[in-house]
Amino acid sequence: MAEPKTADSSRQRAQAGIDCALRTLDAEGSGIEALKEALRDGLGAPFAAAMDMIRASPGRVIVTGMGKSGHVGHKIASTFASTGTPALFVHPAEASHGDLGMITQSDVILALSWSGETAELKSVTDYSRRHKIGLIAMTANADSTLARTADVVLALPQAREACPHNLAPTTSALMQLALGDALAIALLESHGFTAIDFGMLHPGGKLGALLKQVADLMRTGDAMPLAALGTRMSEAILEISAKGLGCVGIVDAQGALVGIITDGDLRRHMRNDMLNALVDDIMTRKPKTVRPDHLISETLELLNSTKVTALFAVEAGKPVGVIHIHDLLRAGAA
Repeated sequence: MAEPKTADSSRQRAQAGIDCALRTLDAEGSGIEALKEALRDGLGAPFAAAMDMIRASPGRVIVTGMGKSGHVGHKIASTFASTGTPALFVHPAEASHGDLGMITQSDVILALSWSGETAELKSVTDYSRRHKIGLIAMTANADSTLARTADVVLALPQAREACPHNLAPTTSALMQLALGDALAIALLESHGFTAIDFGMLHPGGKLGALLKQVADLMRTGDAMPLAALGTRMSEAILEISAKGLGCVGIVDAQGALVGIITDGDLRRHMRNDMLNALVDDIMTRKPKTVRPDHLISETLELLNSTKVTALFAVEAGKPVGVIHIHDLLRAGAA
């Protein structure tokens, strides 16, 4: 029995949509490739000059642009700010109605316009010239009004839009965004901006939790399950049960961590006389540990790779805390 024509039409529409999506990605990918080639050639020098101008500025990067360039500019400003380069977005139309006051002589302006002829940018560019504020232009037209006004021109290579009419900003918007990201990450690396710095600016959500340190989540003091060398297993098991972490750390006379006993160790060593045995005979020696300043993301990776549920944090060989997978779950990191 033949399938209904409607099913065949549905498959054709689905395939047409997939084919269109692939053409879009090919077009946008070609724009990124053109941008990479430009950076290896003539765009490299102004890119470095833009970095130098931003690094030398004691203020912020003021990102501005209209339409799709403005939407991209919002993202670029956000990326700058979150990676150690203070930045904000100023809408060019609002700038002429008082928001120019957001821009100081200590700032640098990054103006986005694919054509370089966006009329709404004039108030911002005029203000930058009047007050001698550094101006970086990101445009595909090196002979445009914006480019001729700017101190540094990031001239984007020409590329066809993914839109079949070559009109809707698609490839061009992606290229602007990619170059903005490249500038932000290059500045991040030049500043020596670390994951810890990143964590200070991202305290919320799962990302914020992963960028916390072990010291922020670990259990300390009496909450740590500990027993001394020479302790009978009956007492060590009570300590495991009382602290509820499925393990007990074994310390020597100087307080250094020398071993650990986990629930798994109890199962592996199960025998009639185990309660009278000493922890010395049951413990796993030289257990995996972390530092209190260890990132939670790294700690989670270590827990997963070693297939354990808890790790002791040590300083100078002595346990100062313990962190359990449940602590990471509660913090939203796992």
